[in-house]
Amino acid sequence: MSQRKTIWLVGVMALLVLACTAGAAFLAGFSTANLVHQKAISIPLVPTPTPASPPQTEEEAWQLFQDVWNIVREAYYGEIPDFQTIVYGAIRGSLQTLGDEYTSFIEPRIAAIINEDASGEFQGIGAYVRMRDDGKLEIAGIIPGTPAEEAGLRSGDRVLAVDGQSIVGYSIYEAITLIRGPAGTPVTLLIERPGERETFEVTVVRARIEIPLVEAKMLKDGIAYIKLNDFSATASRQMREALADLLARNPKGLILDLRNNPGGWLNQALEVADLFLDRGVILIERTKEGEEVFRSRDGGPAESIPLVVLVNGGSASASEIVAGAIQDRGRGILIGEPTVGKGSVQRPYRLRDGSELRVTIAHWFTPNDRAISGEGLTPDIEVPWPENVGPDEDPQLDRAVEYLLTGK
Repeated sequence: MSQRKTIWLVGVMALLVLACTAGAAFLAGFSTANLVHQKAISIPLVPTPTPASPPQTEEEAWQLFQDVWNIVREAYYGEIPDFQTIVYGAIRGSLQTLGDEYTSFIEPRIAAIINEDASGEFQGIGAYVRMRDDGKLEIAGIIPGTPAEEAGLRSGDRVLAVDGQSIVGYSIYEAITLIRGPAGTPVTLLIERPGERETFEVTVVRARIEIPLVEAKMLKDGIAYIKLNDFSATASRQMREALADLLARNPKGLILDLRNNPGGWLNQALEVADLFLDRGVILIERTKEGEEVFRSRDGGPAESIPLVVLVNGGSASASEIVAGAIQDRGRGILIGEPTVGKGSVQRPYRLRDGSELRVTIAHWFTPNDRAISGEGLTPDIEVPWPENVGPDEDPQLDRAVEYLLTGK
């Protein structure tokens, strides 16, 4: 299996799936109505073999879908959306039955934005996000000096709507791409903030966001610090160069900061992990076809220095591969907050109308065979991020320094 597959935070759907989902949604609406009009409806219904019996064949399922829409067209009081909107909604709803937020249907205009991002252009508000179990998009972190910080957004804020359009229940790809857009353009977010009763709107003017891939420095008391912001194509090379400079200063210990790192390329995750690990397993990947085990080799520059890895609720995908391998192999400890649990691979399929279908084709497991997907990693030392932390305060980093200096 190629290591060049992407692990990016993102043929037409079978007609049967579309029909069943859309039909079920409309029938639910009829069953919960408080009042039932007794006027005869002229649309003939196909009798089912048994009351409440689900369709037994594709033909029956498609007929059910047609029955529902025939009734809606004749009886519904209100404006009926165009057929494309109906089809897209049915596809999106059917994918939600999988219970996998990363298998998603992306409409053409959103797919175009994602493809632009892949070319290296990143324009948006400057916030890291994650999808909650209740379908709400939560801000996991704010990039300093960006429009999100200037607008007063905070970690923990939940984005309920974008420019008046609800995004609750959307896939993470759809939600992100609605928020992002050309630099200089405004976007209005409806925010739900923990501890406040009322929601409120915040208008943010998008900008071009430039994030250094690697940040490295020496901290007090001889502790080295290196932060990796994502696993893009040059991550391992830049990490190796920065580590060489830090290790030349003979630090007492090393902190690898993967907080708010959303992931990137699988091969980069493997190469970065190899910088810190000797020979052994990094990752187990399972697909419908079987299993592949990825291993590290001896000779990495940072295989023996005392190591702490910082993680939080914005650490996802490739970050979890590296952190999970370091934790399982006993190479270092994790400090911070539980990670996202984005341990899966999505393959994109370009559809005939310019839309895109992203399908989960594999799941990852740590060297000790712990599932990453849906589970995430629990730090060895949990340090929740407190509210109202000053701009120069970092209690998680402070705890990492303390551990390296005291061993506890």
